[in-house]
Amino acid sequence: MAKRVTLAEVAAQAGVSPITVSRALRRPDTVQPDTRARIDAAVSALGYVPDPAARALATGRADVIGVLIPSATNAVFTDVLSGLYEELSETRFDVQYGITRYEPATEEKLLGVFLRQRPAGLIVAGIDQTPAARRLLERADCPVVQVMEIGPDPVDMMVGFSHHDAAAAATRHLIAQSYRCPGFLGARMDPRTQRRFAGFRAEAEAASCFEPERCETTETPSSVGVGAALLRALLARRPETDAVFCNNDDLAMGALFEAMRLGRTVPDQLGICGFNDLEMMHAAEPALTSVRTNRFEMGVEAARMIRARLEGRDPGPALVDLGARVQARRSTGGPC
Repeated sequence: MAKRVTLAEVAAQAGVSPITVSRALRRPDTVQPDTRARIDAAVSALGYVPDPAARALATGRADVIGVLIPSATNAVFTDVLSGLYEELSETRFDVQYGITRYEPATEEKLLGVFLRQRPAGLIVAGIDQTPAARRLLERADCPVVQVMEIGPDPVDMMVGFSHHDAAAAATRHLIAQSYRCPGFLGARMDPRTQRRFAGFRAEAEAASCFEPERCETTETPSSVGVGAALLRALLARRPETDAVFCNNDDLAMGALFEAMRLGRTVPDQLGICGFNDLEMMHAAEPALTSVRTNRFEMGVEAARMIRARLEGRDPGPALVDLGARVQARRSTGGPC
């Protein structure tokens, strides 16, 4: 095996002390640009690779921020990761993420894996951890941020929005557009989905237009095909339905395709509203209304909060509500 290049060899090549090299690698903003350039050139020329295990042993902590998200393929969560990387790109911190697949037992297991590595910080999606997972987070010897949602009892810090309130706003929009028989389409029915349904129900009941039989749900994970199947079943049972609030954009897109197959014009005969406001919503024809959530900003803010805590600065309020808003488009223009 090739001999590992040492920090001292990099220092000698750059003409600086090993301490300066260490500082340049850990905190590049604290080193003069010309010195940093010489160090970077030496690192590149010698092929130096820092030893994270040695650094963790020396400092008692790895320069890693662990992130737990339910899915790596869902754009909702990749947007959060993009925000994290943006905020951490010029820092010493690396991001390592684990995928829970919406399984509480997997989340507990991955939390144990991350905590054994003594991370600099932890970011977890959602507020619905099991009692065991919450105990692990409460005992973590590092900053913890729960993202994608807000609630009354943060483990440490929290940044997100209220799924209940966002769904209620979408329902108010449908009613304000003169839809009188709104329905709900939901898949997977995890706690976040349940809170969105509760927001829909509360607002529809307040307007005296809630009907349980106009709610079509499944435990199956969301997809465009599932959205089409849910709308087909709903309209077969309750053909008077004149609008649907969909738990997410995949379901909304499937509902649009199914409405076209059934000859239901959108928005004249059926209003459609999604949730998350992914790129496909404004590219659809007609463009689809959706609830816009600030996912990229959540990633940035979570990383900022952790950095502030680690650098001895005040991270600000423990709970940050970034809110959500209805992005109205033609799909909810009102019945003819």
